[in-house]
Amino acid sequence: MSVVVVSNRVARAKPDEPLAGGLAAALLPMVRDSGAIWVGSSGQNGSDASQARGSFARIEALGTGALATVDMPAKHYPGYYEGFANSALWPALHSRADLIHVSADDYTSYREVNAFMARALLRFNTPETLFWIQDYHFLTLGAELRQLGIERPLGFFLHTPWADRRTVTAVPHHAEIVQAMLAYDLIGFQTVEDRQNFEDYLQAELGFNVVDGTVASDWGLTQLATFPIGIDVDEFAARATKAMGRLEVTRLRESLRGAKLVLGVDRLDYSKGLANRVRAFDRMLELEPGFKRAVSLLQVAVPSRGNIKAYRELKAELAALVGEVNGRHGEVDWMPIRYLNKGFSQLTLAGFYRVASVGLVTPLHDGMNLVAKEYVAAQNPLDPGVLVLSSFAGAARELDTAVLINPHDIDGMARQLAVALHMSIEERRERWQAMVRKLKASSVQNWFSDFLHTLADVRRAPLQAATRPIVLQLANRKAAAG
Repeated sequence: MSVVVVSNRVARAKPDEPLAGGLAAALLPMVRDSGAIWVGSSGQNGSDASQARGSFARIEALGTGALATVDMPAKHYPGYYEGFANSALWPALHSRADLIHVSADDYTSYREVNAFMARALLRFNTPETLFWIQDYHFLTLGAELRQLGIERPLGFFLHTPWADRRTVTAVPHHAEIVQAMLAYDLIGFQTVEDRQNFEDYLQAELGFNVVDGTVASDWGLTQLATFPIGIDVDEFAARATKAMGRLEVTRLRESLRGAKLVLGVDRLDYSKGLANRVRAFDRMLELEPGFKRAVSLLQVAVPSRGNIKAYRELKAELAALVGEVNGRHGEVDWMPIRYLNKGFSQLTLAGFYRVASVGLVTPLHDGMNLVAKEYVAAQNPLDPGVLVLSSFAGAARELDTAVLINPHDIDGMARQLAVALHMSIEERRERWQAMVRKLKASSVQNWFSDFLHTLADVRRAPLQAATRPIVLQLANRKAAAG
């Protein structure tokens, strides 16, 4: 069996370079160690001739695996990426239908890029190949592969949430997209709630009957399941220990002068609750003036999708808000908030996590949020920090001994942040130990192997005489159980 993993973004094993996001950070070690081929965009747009061939710009070794990058269609990539993927699908999947802003041409480009990637993937098609497609950029890629004659099992994993059905219906062509998704044999979600939302859409909007997590369509049978993504806890802990000697980490620790650090690390995205996070820190300083000069917030906000209006507006809003808070509480030799609008390597961030007394993770809606898991893994077991985590992050389903907060409740966040800063070392250790046990049980290695083993067991058949008895059997089993 050979595995081909497909995502819009790829990463290279360079520990001193910033990684582009949670998906890239999670997949990198798995591809490196498993022998898989990871296919994605080169970051460049290709010529018309190269687009017709779907030719690869570069194929290089990545540990025991390989990294294959392709120049994307110059004509369609902006409409696909900045347009439909990130101005329709991303806001809708994060329950922000009010931010959808796309044209008919954007959807055309989305479908064209999915079709282009399908043609490019034919290079790796063998009788033993399993294709595993990642995330919302390629919802229709499975259907394109089927149209090209691919009969091998196709898997798909959604790293974002799947919103409630009413929100999904705000996406142009939503029914066509979801019907195309059923070309996949296995669709994986981060949480049970995400899977249930998808099932609800299938039943209420398209009239499909979902039985024991299986749905039958014109494509055949598709299995729906939950596979919460994790991290390599031991590797990240070792990285955090190593990072303590790095210059940037040493400078950060020395600059605190004994004060406690609250740390936020996010892409600059409206789903992350950054403005409310700053407001909550401001409110905490009002409620507990004793924290002035004793606590600082370091917010790392990595620039993202700057060509999209909603992101430009967020960047301006956040900069102004930080300025207001610093102007109100700051002194000549102390600022309450340090705001960095740039990325750092995973090694440096691991050191930042270990220095921080509190990891503040406040998304309004998040598929999982690996920053929360990385923060826990990076802690000193003898003197761990406290994770303050939004209950709207997928990670909250596992990390239930974190200090859970409602990111819409500014006063509530402020009070819980103060609780975390006052917490005794005994309670901190107890909470941290419980979280580490769960992280090790749901590691990224388990996520990777569980999904692929499930996909390898899939046997796809067209929806015809061979398939209908299976559907009937599932329906009868559910009726008997109910």
